[in-house]
Amino acid sequence: MTRDDCLARDAADPLAPLRGQFDLPPGVIYLDGNSLGARPRAALARAQNVIAREWGIDLIKSWNTAGWFELPRRLGDRLAPLIGAAAGEVVVTDSTSVNLFKALAGALHVQAAHAERKVIVTERSNFPTDIYMAQGLSGWLERGYQVRLVDRVEDIADAVGPDTAVLMLTHVNYRTGYQHDMAALSALARERGAVTVWDLAHSAGAVPVALARDGADFAVGCTYKYLNGGPGAPAFIWVPRRHQAQFVQPLSGWWGHAAPFDMAPHFAPCDGIGRALCGTQPIVSLAMVECGLDVFAQTDMAAIRAKSLALTSLFIDLVETRCAGHPLELVTPREPARRGSQVSFTHPHGFAVMQALIGRGVIGDYREPAIMRFGFTPLYTSFADVWDAVAILKDILDREDYDVAARRGVVT
Repeated sequence: MTRDDCLARDAADPLAPLRGQFDLPPGVIYLDGNSLGARPRAALARAQNVIAREWGIDLIKSWNTAGWFELPRRLGDRLAPLIGAAAGEVVVTDSTSVNLFKALAGALHVQAAHAERKVIVTERSNFPTDIYMAQGLSGWLERGYQVRLVDRVEDIADAVGPDTAVLMLTHVNYRTGYQHDMAALSALARERGAVTVWDLAHSAGAVPVALARDGADFAVGCTYKYLNGGPGAPAFIWVPRRHQAQFVQPLSGWWGHAAPFDMAPHFAPCDGIGRALCGTQPIVSLAMVECGLDVFAQTDMAAIRAKSLALTSLFIDLVETRCAGHPLELVTPREPARRGSQVSFTHPHGFAVMQALIGRGVIGDYREPAIMRFGFTPLYTSFADVWDAVAILKDILDREDYDVAARRGVVT
């Protein structure tokens, strides 16, 4: 494999033209789309239009004339095919943490008739906010709920038993990129009387997801990673039609009311996915989410997954061959079916090496313990990017050109 081979692969790549729809800084190889997606070129004009015309000129009329009020549902319908959901089952709203709180509350309500089921099972390596929200909800309810943390993937099955109310998992692990078998684990939970809640933060827009087909019960996810919705962009929540009539969540805000402008003093939930809404929506941020979805509408998840696996496989092969002899350890699964769209390596000085890479224009990120994460977004990552990133990594390692005393910012 040579750099010319990578250029040839880029020339033959059907997704290559989509790269031009993102505003990537010159001289930067961006391998952190698993943390924050790059900006679609259309996002600036869209935000300017919302601010200058819809807000600035049309003012409050835009809730009707610009479709602001329906935006969470309309975006949800556009996002739904990317996660194997149907129209009317997804809304884009609030943050992932808030939506997870709602989904967990809804899942526990579904299980309320089973008094013996008081346990939420999840992984100790799950994204911390997921664990925190489960712990917070369990404590707030004061009904004997508890969170059971599992240390190994192999132990999940044994942890789901007669006392389990909910199995809560992140589909692709944020540290390692390990991808769970959603169908198998959803079936396991169902057979044992548990309900599943899936976090798709590192899956949506990166790997094919089939929530309905795989028998999931509830799901949440963010739009600011692979979906390129912008920093802190609103997240999404999925409630399938079979659960919507009994879906209850404690954040009963007026946007989830059956008749919000009746201004009634008592809450009456609306029908359908609107029950997952809470308060007034951040319209500027919501509007930019659509710019990322517009790019996805020009391809499909099969093509994205094929390129993702090609990019991650190439990166693994090049690092292991060109950086052999350095204390790097792959923690991402080699098996394609178990791998998301990121590759993680450990190094004893992982933070320092990552800072050196960023200083040389290769942007990934770092997570404890000692993990360097590299995210591959098929919409804009090229095969030449992979080659060049590994060449720079090799040079840094060969020359030990990194500062082990590098200062850490709040965000790593």
